[in-house]
Amino acid sequence: MGWVESLQRAIDYMEEHLLETISIERIAKEANVSVFHFQRTFAILTDINVGEYIRRRRLTLAAQELSNTSSKIIDIALKYGYDTPEAFTKAFRRQHGITPSQARNYRGKLKSYNRLMIQVSLKGADPMNYKIVDREGFQVVGVKREFSCVNGENLIEIPKMWNDVHEDGTNDQLIELNNGQIKGVVGVCVDKSSNKSGPLIDYWIAAEYSGETPDGFMQLDIPASKWVVFEVHGAMPDAIQKAWKQIYSEWFPSNQYKPAGTPELEVYSAGDPWSPDYYSEIWIPIK
Repeated sequence: MGWVESLQRAIDYMEEHLLETISIERIAKEANVSVFHFQRTFAILTDINVGEYIRRRRLTLAAQELSNTSSKIIDIALKYGYDTPEAFTKAFRRQHGITPSQARNYRGKLKSYNRLMIQVSLKGADPMNYKIVDREGFQVVGVKREFSCVNGENLIEIPKMWNDVHEDGTNDQLIELNNGQIKGVVGVCVDKSSNKSGPLIDYWIAAEYSGETPDGFMQLDIPASKWVVFEVHGAMPDAIQKAWKQIYSEWFPSNQYKPAGTPELEVYSAGDPWSPDYYSEIWIPIK
């Protein structure tokens, strides 16, 4: 369970440096993974992004300090990263539902977000259907956009990209172009964390295709890999989100494999994605 320990080490680092300005790059380094893969795994297991976790923890500690000390509100605001009392009050009210002054005078309830401890389940109640596949490199063609990983921006913008390709007909074109082994339209994240301008990814919506790249599309080469392929049954997006959580909280901890760190695939078949019988797949390269 080395990857679980690495993730917890990164969380412990955040806790030890809550009162400092810390970068997502430094946090991911503690887990010995890229920014993208750390943020993705963290969000899958906790349902929040890294920035939100840090904000919640700081405001939890600020509330405790308001209740238990006589420190000035402005000093507490500065201590927990807010430049003005107004900014602190706005963030404090959003989390706790009351102002710092009300908290100081014990008027109202406070919301506490406790220090996070990653726990995994080694015995899944629900069976997981999967297979191991060895494949040579192959190509996909499609469209891509670049997204920032800062504050989970990619998690917000990628669903909008999917809406766009459904509305403008790109999704239907990709289904028609698909002539490879993977049947369906794929979503692919390509990590660009080494980019000096910050943690970025390219997100592709594409289809496996052998031949000359059609006009209006770009080509992406997927490297040769050993893949674990999970079946997903159920309506989007709940079914695939549940599957990701089960994979990282149950399957990886109880197997000898680790994610290889190269692009992962979500495969969406033709049909109604909101149907309870909808079929999709998750492809993860492993080592």
